[in-house]
Amino acid sequence: MNCPGLKAGAIEKNQRALAHTTMYKFDYYTEKDQQQVIDFMKENAFALITGMGENYPVATQVPLAIKERDGKIYLEGHIMRKTDHHLAFEKNNNVMVIFTGPHCFVSSRWYTDPNMGSTWNYMTVQAKGKISFMDAEGTHNAVKSVSDKYQGTQAPGSFDSLPKEYIDHMMKAIVGITIEVESMENTFKLSQNRDEASQRNIIEELMKRGDEHSRKIAKEMIKRLD
Repeated sequence: MNCPGLKAGAIEKNQRALAHTTMYKFDYYTEKDQQQVIDFMKENAFALITGMGENYPVATQVPLAIKERDGKIYLEGHIMRKTDHHLAFEKNNNVMVIFTGPHCFVSSRWYTDPNMGSTWNYMTVQAKGKISFMDAEGTHNAVKSVSDKYQGTQAPGSFDSLPKEYIDHMMKAIVGITIEVESMENTFKLSQNRDEASQRNIIEELMKRGDEHSRKIAKEMIKRLD
């Protein structure tokens, strides 16, 4: 990084500060139940993997399998070879994975005291760790696993029904990945900082909307009130 006017020591200090910066969060927005966080990740497994390229951040969004082994969490999937993100991950294996769930606007008109700002409720998890790449057999198994899960094993177009020549050709263009999670943070922002009357009114108004995101947020709020 070239920053005119900054000495090397100052740059290193800034880099250390950034490395320890956490996501936007407050204690009352943080889900303490680890299993609920993992379940959320599994339900929202089409995740964004981010890393650092030479000049700009890189990212790709892929379906991931969330696996637990020996007390650790691993994320498995596959990406296309020779893309900007693949090349960047090869040079720097530190990545962050973002799992996003339902989100919606919450109007301050629904509070017992409306004389304050409106907000946005949402649920998200950020997992940081190191990415590694699978061999040919591992890549084959990773692709088969995601295909079997979503396409099924008996339906037309299932992995085992595809011609071997087609599979071999496609496998040359992709590589399986494993991310060993080293740290994980979550923000489940569900109006926990509002009084119960406000929360119940927010739930009622969100349910009136009828859209999927609003309903899901309302249902998550209900879980935490009941």
